[in-house]
Amino acid sequence: MVDRGASALSLPDDWPTHPEPILALNRMGSFDWDLDSGLFHMDAQAHEVFDLRPDEFDGRPESLSGRVPPAEAFRLDSAVSQALKDGSENYGAYFRIRTRAGELRWTHTQGYIRRDETGKPRRIVGIVRDATDELAENEERLEQTAEDEARRQQTNVVQLTTAALAHARTVQDVIDILKDVQGLTLLGAKSLVMGLVEAGSRIRLVAEGPAGSFVPGTLVTRIDEPYPMSEVVRTLGPRFIESPEEFAESYPILWPHITGLHITAAAYMPLIAQARPIGAIGLLYSDRGGFSAEDRNVLLALGSSIAQSLQRAMLYEQEKDLATGLQQAMLPRTIPSVPGAEVAVRYRAAGAAGTLGRDIGGDWYDLIPLPGGRVGAVIGDVQGHDTHAAAVMGQLRIVLRAYAAEGHTPATVMARASVFLHELDTDRFATCLYAEADLSTGVVQVVRAGHIDPLLREPGGACRRVAVEGGLPLGLSAEFGSLEYPVGTLELDADHTLLLCTDGLVELPGADLDDGMSTLTGLIGAGPQDVRELADRLIDVAEERGGDDDVALLLLRRRVLDTPQAGGRLQQHVAPGDPEALTGARHMIRAAVRAWSAGDRADEIELVADELITNALMHTEGAAVVTLRVLAGSDRRLRVEVEDSSSALPRRRDAGESGVSGRGLLLVDLLTDVWGVEARGGGKAVWCEFVVPERA
Repeated sequence: MVDRGASALSLPDDWPTHPEPILALNRMGSFDWDLDSGLFHMDAQAHEVFDLRPDEFDGRPESLSGRVPPAEAFRLDSAVSQALKDGSENYGAYFRIRTRAGELRWTHTQGYIRRDETGKPRRIVGIVRDATDELAENEERLEQTAEDEARRQQTNVVQLTTAALAHARTVQDVIDILKDVQGLTLLGAKSLVMGLVEAGSRIRLVAEGPAGSFVPGTLVTRIDEPYPMSEVVRTLGPRFIESPEEFAESYPILWPHITGLHITAAAYMPLIAQARPIGAIGLLYSDRGGFSAEDRNVLLALGSSIAQSLQRAMLYEQEKDLATGLQQAMLPRTIPSVPGAEVAVRYRAAGAAGTLGRDIGGDWYDLIPLPGGRVGAVIGDVQGHDTHAAAVMGQLRIVLRAYAAEGHTPATVMARASVFLHELDTDRFATCLYAEADLSTGVVQVVRAGHIDPLLREPGGACRRVAVEGGLPLGLSAEFGSLEYPVGTLELDADHTLLLCTDGLVELPGADLDDGMSTLTGLIGAGPQDVRELADRLIDVAEERGGDDDVALLLLRRRVLDTPQAGGRLQQHVAPGDPEALTGARHMIRAAVRAWSAGDRADEIELVADELITNALMHTEGAAVVTLRVLAGSDRRLRVEVEDSSSALPRRRDAGESGVSGRGLLLVDLLTDVWGVEARGGGKAVWCEFVVPERA
């Protein structure tokens, strides 16, 4: 204790202060410390607190050093000095004193600082009291609090484990959570084992941890064997083992294999769901000597929570197996090998957490070999994520394949599929994209029914979205009487890849469709060249991203054939009063002429085809169907057919000197090598052929 002043200074008139009698009644002593003179006055009760007789204290603070150990004096003096410096009005501190008998005893002091008008401290008046009982009670409270906290943590084991298991969807998820190092720490166990009942007579070990704790011969055990898990499954009751000796005596076969784990106690609980055992779990401890009643209740509750999670996971897996089986049955079992192309298809089921039925969806793909070196590629998505969507998808896929195989144009295939879906007893609609590719020429005709656009990747990796005019989704177009589907044409050059996918691969949380398409084009551009590896990469990205929508994906890469194929056929539907369809037909003709190496006669072919289409639209009612094909033989020929619904045959007319019409058939006769007219049902087809020799 430090001296705070000089004794020569005069003392205040009211010094020393006289405490209230109530202090003495509460066994509190008072003191009055004059900082100017340094005198430290204590009343009788204060002397008693410090275990001093009045004649043993001379009123100087330093005289208390015999009772206050140096370390305690330093700490107390620091508290007083800090209060004096920072302008505090009071301070308080606990410190220990050494009694006459040499024992240390806790004491508490509280001082009130009196200052003059300038703020200078002049005097400290305060109290001291014996705090031994108070701190002892506080220590008891701390011990009780620690016990309560331990009990709370035990209870939280069940709550936290249940919370972690709530995210487990499969049995493996449950196992991973329990085997995890943090899971073992949460359970307070050194090692864990868990087994599931199989066929009602054996237990298959599905989890053991940590690594290296597996006991040979226990992978599959019978329920009647002398193992603790077998016992709890037989008896449907827990087994608590509270010492190594008890473990060794009860299970002599198992004990020698786990001595290296230094087990001191173990708890085995049956996992019971719907009144039947589905498995058992064992927790092995290296720091326990037994289990209290509360411990046992917590572990039983824990076992119940794990059993419920396992039952939920097993039900989910059963539902998923059924859903996956149905989905796979509806998708093509195999994809045919197509000469001139490399094809990769992938499907990823939806991942809606906690919703069993949403793992199945209506997304599908298909590849349809067609005559003349052509192939039809289909991608589609039936509304909904349930078994009904999958069933509708399966029917729609078969119908599309049948219509395409019958030789209908892409627009007709889509229109008929829409009518079929509308007449089906369902309220579902479907988006779809059908691309018919002539692999010998690279010309692709695309029809889109409410689906996202295709993507085209070049050999160097550059990828772009191909905008294709579309119609209404299947089912809706028939309902609203809008069955006209425009046909887009694109060129698939050698080593170029056409990518068709459903929106599950495109849609990103918080982003619009254009952003998703932009992200996808970037992924494709940076992906591997091989279509199978690229497909795997895209599905991996979809898996990492998760989401509640399934994904179907089809990639078709055109290869250059070593030997050219004969044949080739393209078709375009042109509706009256539809200038865009007419433009699309002209683009298709131009692309086909270039792809089929008929560039030397390009102007003639385009002029004649345009004349035939115009005549069909002007002189008949209804649409025109334009077909281009390559005919193999002694002379390679390109044939143009324009079919309409009128049975009236075309006839030559004399245009006269100033006439603006009547020259169409004259041009056809002049520019083609041969032409003619064929009856087609209730209508006709005007055809013409051009000799187009193979290029050397």
